[in-house]
Amino acid sequence: MTHPPPLQPLPPPDRIALMDIVRGVALLGILLMNIEAFTGPLDLSFTGIDPHWQGLDYAADALVYVLVQGKFFLLFSLMFGAGFAVMEQRARQAGRRFVPMYLRRSAVLLLIGAGHALLLWSGDILMVYALLSFPLLLCRRLPLPLLPVAGVLCYLLAVGLTVLFSAAVLLAASSGTVLDNGPSMAMAEQIIQAQRQAYGSGSWLQATAQRADDVRRMIGGLLITGPEVFGMFLLGMWFTRSGALAQPERFAGLYRRLRCWAGPLGLVLVLLGAVWHPYMAPGEFTAVTGVAYAVGAVGSLLMCLGYLAWIVRWRHRLGAFAAPGRMALSNYLLQSLLCTGLFYGYGLGAFEVLPRSAQLPVALGLFALQLLASHVWLGRFRFGPVEWLWRCATYLRVAPLRSATPRR
Repeated sequence: MTHPPPLQPLPPPDRIALMDIVRGVALLGILLMNIEAFTGPLDLSFTGIDPHWQGLDYAADALVYVLVQGKFFLLFSLMFGAGFAVMEQRARQAGRRFVPMYLRRSAVLLLIGAGHALLLWSGDILMVYALLSFPLLLCRRLPLPLLPVAGVLCYLLAVGLTVLFSAAVLLAASSGTVLDNGPSMAMAEQIIQAQRQAYGSGSWLQATAQRADDVRRMIGGLLITGPEVFGMFLLGMWFTRSGALAQPERFAGLYRRLRCWAGPLGLVLVLLGAVWHPYMAPGEFTAVTGVAYAVGAVGSLLMCLGYLAWIVRWRHRLGAFAAPGRMALSNYLLQSLLCTGLFYGYGLGAFEVLPRSAQLPVALGLFALQLLASHVWLGRFRFGPVEWLWRCATYLRVAPLRSATPRR
């Protein structure tokens, strides 16, 4: 009696190179977005174009807000869903049970994310991915044509909720009820000051206590971020199961439409939201801020898909990004380790020191080091260090780490 071969991590020759390239590019975008949250209070980041910046700093903040913020995070989420579909396909082909292995994988990711959020940086996204990966199992049998429809509708659910809240605020105002944002804004200011003290001048233990409070509030925000991320998971599943990532040349028309129509339309919507309401003060929610966020969210989705299409177009020129993409988890955690070490008070203490225009070159320099280090590491090893630990726990076997033929 023969048994099906055990599931193993994909060796480099069998990987979909485009997926690694997309992950690598997304990592760069994520660092360009997150650098503001590393160098200052987390709750002052991702609020739009901050009016306290002037001149070149204001231009840099606007550039990141329009071209980067929210787009590459969505692209990274799409790749998570694509990876899920690859694993499910391989399990089915090998005749192995997928669910137990995948549950272990998600549980380990949840532990990694919790450790990252509590011990390094509270802006973690891995916990969200891990929590949403469990209901993702229920969608693995969805027919292929339904995946993009379900993905877009799920994403638009978050947009619809924001618009619904905005309508409630507008309805209350029209009925003569004045909603006072004062207490919420005052509480937001208290949180920002607590982050400033804990991360800017506190000890590691004080920063860890603040991170725990940040994580608690982050989980409460899953009502909006959850549907967005889950929608991208479903879209990523479609890109894998349809063959659009493994054989992009067969989908030239789709990628051309994403480049020429979705991306530019998304840019127009993001610019419209930025011009209409460029800054959303922490703790403030009005009908205008809600609708402006919704417009920007739709634009970010379209721009994300446009970026994907451009990466497909230039994939042969972007091959260097495959190495950091192959060890995306290690690099994501390393970004937090390096940046908190540079900027937090228990590190080198450069918190709220860098002007906005200087943050971007620092992020680019750090990523360049990661790119170089990734190539050197993968010249000797098969996986990134955290990927190796994750895979060993997932497959319940010690995978060989060293490359059979290390490059010199």
